[in-house]
Amino acid sequence: MGMTMTQKILAAHAGKECVKGGEYIEAKLDLVLGNDVTSPVAVKEFYKAGCDCVFNKEKIALVMDHFTPNKDIKAAEQTKTVRDFAGKYKIKNYFDVGEMGVEHALLPEKGLVTAGDLVIGADSHTCTYGALGAFSTGVGSTDMAAGMAYGKSWFKVPTAIKFNLTGKLGKWATGKDVILTIIGKIGVDGALYKSMEFAGEGVKSLSIDDRFTICNMAIEAGAKNGIFPVDDITLSYLKEHGDKEPKIYAADEDAEYDEVIDVDLSKIEPTVAFPHLPSNTKRFGEFEGVKIDQVVIGSCTNGRYSDFAQAAEIMKGKKVAPGVRVLIIPATQKIYLDMIESGLTKIFIEAGCAVSTPTCGPCLGGHMGILAKGERCVATTNRNFVGRMGHPESEVYLASPYVAAASAITGRISHPDEVM
Repeated sequence: MGMTMTQKILAAHAGKECVKGGEYIEAKLDLVLGNDVTSPVAVKEFYKAGCDCVFNKEKIALVMDHFTPNKDIKAAEQTKTVRDFAGKYKIKNYFDVGEMGVEHALLPEKGLVTAGDLVIGADSHTCTYGALGAFSTGVGSTDMAAGMAYGKSWFKVPTAIKFNLTGKLGKWATGKDVILTIIGKIGVDGALYKSMEFAGEGVKSLSIDDRFTICNMAIEAGAKNGIFPVDDITLSYLKEHGDKEPKIYAADEDAEYDEVIDVDLSKIEPTVAFPHLPSNTKRFGEFEGVKIDQVVIGSCTNGRYSDFAQAAEIMKGKKVAPGVRVLIIPATQKIYLDMIESGLTKIFIEAGCAVSTPTCGPCLGGHMGILAKGERCVATTNRNFVGRMGHPESEVYLASPYVAAASAITGRISHPDEVM
């Protein structure tokens, strides 16, 4: 019986010739990730277990991104716990204010993940790195602690759903619209503990940033991971970011899938996920007149340079609607600098936006854009659960940078064609 791409990576890291769905394995890790929210718990468990050394100081990444710059005393104490741990064990990849970025944009940018890697992270959106042909998945802080100590972790091998992509995205359609459309179709538990494996001739039409966005939200369909095949676009990105040697795995021709779902990219349209689930999707024409109070463009889902280029295309020479707050949050310092040098930051400031240092901030209702009772926000983030960005009676609408920018200009959820 053939193996899927994910199963091949897991088999290689478990030292086995073959694995199958449902099997339990112990596998070696290429990278262990944590942030300022999850790492303090992992550090506590690390010491509690009596551990006194890490398995590899170069294969642990600690990124202070959720509540940083520190929003209060508790956040400062949490960061200090991780900072002290990183100093004690000489963790090479510790990223704090001034160096840090939103973790799932920062690690690929720094070349810390490559094709064929097995990565765990104490953050559910660790599945982002599947865009590079890696197996990556979120774990709990206790698993992170064990991973830091021993460089291994237990896994239940997932079965898979194959998404056969055809065609090419049309005007205003993005990777965000692709994944929202898929989640709208299969639901937030439609891929529960399965691997979402993307394939087909349509893959080559998707940019690496589109792929990051799609894999990032695999968890919103309940998936264990999302993964794309390695092609010239992947290899070009990897060559530009770091010097880790990629190892390419491909699904066997006779790999077994629980289901095969065809996705015609040419039929994807700008899509909005209404409260309070990423699966509650609507296309334009199915709603009207949704007034908003805030727009957030950024996050590990859509905080890369191309995302801001899309938003700037819409906002250039225009003004944010009265009564609307717009937050622009580059996912890394490099992206921020590139935006300044290319003039994107100027476009946003002249339009009436606030531009922030990298942070997860508003995405998880942490800081830098908390919503009051009854307020609505259009965000390029990944979750819109009750109370996700603030008050339990606030609302978050998930959309692409194009839609978010257009909505900022009109003051209501709007299609880009309305302002262009």
